[in-house]
Amino acid sequence: MTFSLTEAVHSEITSHAEAGYPNEICGILLGKDGDGGRVIKSAMRIENSFEADEQYHRFLITPDDMFRAERQARREGLDVLGVYHSHPNEEARPSEYDRDHAAWTGWSYIIVSVRQGKSAGMRGWKLREDRSGFDEEEIAVV
Repeated sequence: MTFSLTEAVHSEITSHAEAGYPNEICGILLGKDGDGGRVIKSAMRIENSFEADEQYHRFLITPDDMFRAERQARREGLDVLGVYHSHPNEEARPSEYDRDHAAWTGWSYIIVSVRQGKSAGMRGWKLREDRSGFDEEEIAVV
């Protein structure tokens, strides 16, 4: 499966991930599903609400953050389609923690690997219906 995001969204997520290093950053993906597939049109930065001394390997998006994202999506005529976060000094691959805490099987999950403060790659994932793991989704930057 493939989903697309604009060059501006790709740059926004990458710069957010690099700025947050050495901690994990997180955000919410807004866009539309249509005949042409899933298109991410906006990335909403969210402050990592996990305990400060654990943010180097964990992130938390609060229910209040999700509510704000839903309101912003409605204002922009978009939908919440997923989340993104970074993995400092790790691969852009979901961890067991990510699987255990993933919210929805229909969402897209973007992970950015950041090494020494620079992006080392971005990958997209979709949680399997049975929640047993993730399958990689190709990201097309348009």
